[in-house]
Amino acid sequence: MMLPEDIQFLNILRIAIDILLVTFVIYKIIMIIRGTRAVQLLKGITIVLAVWFLSGQLGLHTLRWIMSQVVLYGLLAIIIIFQPELRRALEQLGRGKFISRSSAIDDLEMEKIIDEIVKASIYMGKRRIGALISIERETGMNDYIETGIAVNGKLTSELLINIFIPNTPLHDGAVIIKNHQIMAAGCYLPLSEDPFISKELGTRHRAALGISEVTDSITLAVSEETGNISLTKNGELHRNLDEEALRELLKQELVTNLKTNSTSLWQWGGKKNG
Repeated sequence: MMLPEDIQFLNILRIAIDILLVTFVIYKIIMIIRGTRAVQLLKGITIVLAVWFLSGQLGLHTLRWIMSQVVLYGLLAIIIIFQPELRRALEQLGRGKFISRSSAIDDLEMEKIIDEIVKASIYMGKRRIGALISIERETGMNDYIETGIAVNGKLTSELLINIFIPNTPLHDGAVIIKNHQIMAAGCYLPLSEDPFISKELGTRHRAALGISEVTDSITLAVSEETGNISLTKNGELHRNLDEEALRELLKQELVTNLKTNSTSLWQWGGKKNG
């Protein structure tokens, strides 16, 4: 026969496990949608729920009724809106990748990656081969990866150069790099809508700025007209970079920052954001 103290302990343990599991599931959901358009939609949903709650507290009955209808029918809308993220999550769950370990990228490996990117960029710049290379950091880029052709290849300067050789199937669009891999090529990136962008900048630079405005990625653009190399981050454009300046900027942004992108012990599907 169990003592009251034992029953109380089991109840506390059950509640603690319940809270931990719910927290874990919520964390994984956040990892799935982080960096996608779903984040902005989730913010909108939060605002709607906040208005619904406040209208009830303040006795605004008409507004409360309207918000109740929005919440009621919003459940179906959420399923439709979040369909890509839900599909991705279910696919990963079906593959048994709900929980798996990921390997961290250390400083030495990241410097090797930077060397490959710099080598390819300088080579293409000298020969005026246009290129657009985006490097994922904390913000996931799955929405943009899925617009291109899957590569899933080891990052080397030779592969980067071959992708952007003119008149080849993948030379148009962007290459997206995640950790140490080239995830996809021929990807479509959003163009910046900043009206103050210099008129001399072409589509590649506008795309590089555009993706830096909606994600925290680092993006390189090599001009096919001038061979100049530019780098964008957080909506900022650094132009006419030589080899030393390019390498220094990449080390500054990636050696310490991108490493945190994969140091979590537990990540959905083994890699953040799918």
